[in-house]
Order: sequence, then structure tokens, then C-alpha cells
Amino acid sequence: MDDPRFGFEVYHLLLAALGASLLVSFWLTHLVSSRPPASSALLIACGFATSLVFPGMFGAIDPLQSPELWETSAEIVVIVVLFATGLRIDDLGHKRLWRPTIRLLAVTMPLSVAAVAVLGWGLAGMTVGGAILLGAVLAPTDPVLAGDLQIGPPLGGREHPVRFALTTEAGLNDGLAFPFVYLALHIAAVGVAPSVWLTEWLVWDVLYRIAAGALLGAAIGWILGRVLFRLPGRSTLAESGPGVLALAGVFLTYGLVELAEGYGFIAAFVAGLVCRRAEHSHAFHQRLHAFTVSIEHAVSAILLVFLGGVMPSLLSYLDWSHAVIASALLLVIRPLTGWLGLIGTDFTRRGRLVISSFGVRGIGSLYYLGYASTHVEFVDEGSLWALVAFTIFASTVVHGLTANRMIEGLDRQ
Repeated sequence: MDDPRFGFEVYHLLLAALGASLLVSFWLTHLVSSRPPASSALLIACGFATSLVFPGMFGAIDPLQSPELWETSAEIVVIVVLFATGLRIDDLGHKRLWRPTIRLLAVTMPLSVAAVAVLGWGLAGMTVGGAILLGAVLAPTDPVLAGDLQIGPPLGGREHPVRFALTTEAGLNDGLAFPFVYLALHIAAVGVAPSVWLTEWLVWDVLYRIAAGALLGAAIGWILGRVLFRLPGRSTLAESGPGVLALAGVFLTYGLVELAEGYGFIAAFVAGLVCRRAEHSHAFHQRLHAFTVSIEHAVSAILLVFLGGVMPSLLSYLDWSHAVIASALLLVIRPLTGWLGLIGTDFTRRGRLVISSFGVRGIGSLYYLGYASTHVEFVDEGSLWALVAFTIFASTVVHGLTANRMIEGLDRQ
């Protein structure tokens, strides 16, 4: 009879492997350079290696079997970082400062969705709904993994216009990708005939949900600012309150807006942006931001190790066409559509090159795919997860290795 004192619990083995992966990833990154690139690729690689050494360890979190887990965990990371991104912005500037952001959202993102969808349908043989979902999932740039190129923490400066554009684009396009996800869901459920879904999609999924997210997010952010910095008057929460109050703001905003059927991602960013305006230069914003960043780093690092851990089980769905699509997105589609979107702005050629090249894909893509998988069963689900996982890993490698040089160039300016 086996002695239970010396039995192996998969859960405890998973915890040990997770801790080792986190430690090794950040240690190796620090060993390579005193100012290292993002360690995201190493986190994924460590998870991958662990899965090869201990087959089946990550079976319980297989995204094809448990998409809800990926949806929920990625959702928490994204809403926290979106609120923190809104808090970061010291100066809203003038309309010209926001023009590149608007063009990236209105021109670059739809073109990216269309280009990836065409490749998914024509090259990988996906259904129309699956191809559009692929474009929607991979369209938004990620505010979590692109932190090195964004503006600094509250009151920290580093608000170069290029950083501002990358930050605000990442803050808003996670929410603005949702209409395309819903478009894919409509087509997958009822077919490609626009007469069946076009009116509902335009009125409800595009106009109402975007407006509700923006307006309710602004209203809740205004109320949060008054509660934190103005009430009751003599001793406010901002004087001695803990950083965990940031989570209160995040969850309150996201929960209320989602109950109103608005886009909570848009609301989280807008709420952080408006809340910051209540007391623009108060040091409490730094505490709020530091707490949210800690949560973001912890959960996103765990998610990346888990992503690497499930990648071996997804390899059977991966083929050459997926590698072509991922490479095309990172090296051709995003740079080209980003450059087109920025035509007519005030940026130099170098500035446009940085913005158009650094469309980092990451945690937001995991959320959208998890969300779609729990609502409609796609024929291409295995291929979608394999391609998205591969694209995120490729993005962390390509952008992680080139971020330092771009950062140094921006800082010199």
C-alpha cells in the first residue's frame, strides 16, 4: 500500500512549477540586461517547458475544455490595467494630441480586423464567423504587455506624444474590439445574411454599448473622484486610504456598466481618466496606480505561464498557415495599417514607425477568445486557440527584443 505521506499532489506540483517559472523567468531577464525587455516570452517558455517535463499537469486548464477560466482571469487583469491606464495620464492635452489615437481606432483597427479575417478565411480555411472572430481577437493592442512603451505612472512624466498615442490606443481599443466580436457571434449563430443581424448589431452592439460604456464610465469616474478627494471634506479617503480602493473603483465601474449592457472595458479606462481629473496632482493617485500594477503583474505573469503550459496540447491544431497569419499581423498588417492610420498627423517618420510597429498582442486577446468560446461553439475553436497562443508568444519575442532600443530613443527625445 502506498504511503500517503509521500504521494504527489498535482496541485502542489503545479504551484511549485509555477513559482519556479516565475523566478527563473525574471532572473534570466535580469541576467541578460540591467534594463531588460519584457519577460513575457520567458514566462510562456517556462510554462511550455514545464508541460513537457510533466505531461498533463495543465490539463485542468485546457482552454478548449475550460474557456470560462481564461475568460474570467483575463477579464480581471484587463479591467484593472485599463483603470490604471486612465489614472496614468497626467495631461489630457488638446485635440491635436488625441488625433493619432482617434485615427488608430477608426482606421488602423478596422483595417487590421479585415486583413486578418481575410487571411483566416482564405489561407487557413476558417468559416466566415471564425475568421472575423480571429480578426477581432487579434485586433486590439494590449495594455498589459506593452507597459514599457507607454507613459509613466501618475506624476512621473514620460508623456512623449508617441507614448501618449500608444497608451490611449491600448486603453480604448480593448473595448472597441467588442463590436467585431459580436459581429462574429451573430454570423456564427444565424449566418452571413446581413438582413438578419445588421440592424441589431449597429444599434445595440455598436452605438448603444459604446455610448453606455463611455458615458457611464465618465459618470462613475466623476463620482469616485468626489468620494475619494472631496467627501466628507475635513478628512478624505485620499489622505489615508489604502491602494485597494482602486479595486473598489474598478469593480464598481465594470459591474454597473456591464449590468447596463455597456462595454465595461471602455468604462474602466474612462473612469480612471475622469477620476484622475478630480485632484490632478494628488499623490494618492500614485498609491492607487501602484496597487493596480501589482495586481496586474501578478495575475498576468501567472496567466502567461499557464498559456505556455497549455501550448503543447494546442500544437496539433497549429499549421504553417497559422504561422504565416501571425507573422503577417506582427510584421506587415499592423505596421502598414498603423502607418496608414497616422498619415496626416504631426509625428516624425520615427514616431510613426514606433507606433505602427508596436501593436503588442496579449491578455486582451485571451479574454475575447474565452468570451466567444463560452457563448457560441465555433468549428475552428482549436485552430483559433492555437493561433492566438502562437501570436501572443511571437509578439512577446519580437516586441520584447526590440523595446529597449525604441524606449531609449523616446527617452532621449
